[in-house]
Amino acid sequence: MAITAALVKELRDVTGAGMMDAKKALTETDGDMEAAKDWLRTKGLAKADKKSGRTAAEGLVAVSTDGGNGVAVEVNSETDFVAKNEEFQTMVSGIATAAMGADDVDALASADLGGKPVSENITDAIAKIGENMTLRRMSKISGDAVESYIHNAAAAGMGKIGVLVAYSGGDAATAKQVAMHIAAVNPAALSEADLDPAVVEKERSIQMDIARESGKPEQVIEKMIMGRMKKFVAESTLLNQAFVVNPDLTVGKAAEEAGMSITGFVRLEVGEGIEKKEEDFAAEVAKAAQG
Repeated sequence: MAITAALVKELRDVTGAGMMDAKKALTETDGDMEAAKDWLRTKGLAKADKKSGRTAAEGLVAVSTDGGNGVAVEVNSETDFVAKNEEFQTMVSGIATAAMGADDVDALASADLGGKPVSENITDAIAKIGENMTLRRMSKISGDAVESYIHNAAAAGMGKIGVLVAYSGGDAATAKQVAMHIAAVNPAALSEADLDPAVVEKERSIQMDIARESGKPEQVIEKMIMGRMKKFVAESTLLNQAFVVNPDLTVGKAAEEAGMSITGFVRLEVGEGIEKKEEDFAAEVAKAAQG
């Protein structure tokens, strides 16, 4: 029986196996779909489909830089144990390197890594390690220079939080301090002009409601809101935040004194925004025992 691309795709969709594994399974079983599924199971290559519904909120963020370009990627796993796995770390490092040549996460999934797409490398790792994994996101940045910082590093260039800072002038040491500040404080934007207008308006509305609860006149309330919004902007934007290295200066002022202009930043944190289902320890052990 002819092994068509459509047949290979169907088997891959059902089992989560890699393309070459699916093709080999169909070849070995003369195109019999059910037999091919069994063949993959006996080889331990059809695990991915069983794992795909599980929440992957752990994992690693990895960064890669090249002169004035930088990229950060997040690859998730179900448990922190996998994040400490050397094979997983090697794969994530390779994905970060491949991301330098990709425009977005979809392009990265199709990018070559070791002779096959990144997505297939992940599928193969799921089958081998036995946990669900996802290539969740990537973010790129460019400037005259880019400095990186990894917080809670698990290995070189990867950990729980990855930061990239684009800048001109100054020096790498100051840029590294700014990156550490970003990891710790998590600013929402570079400057007031970069804040999401919807976020600003929501905060203004909340503050207005709070102020009106005081029963003060509208003229007084308007002045109160101006002060509170100024504080909100100062706390939310990198250039206006008190610098953790020297709280007497804002980050913007510290950069200026160092002869530096900060032009952008990226901050990715593992599992950020993922709703993780909580289970008690006994339930987690029972679930693991069931495979």
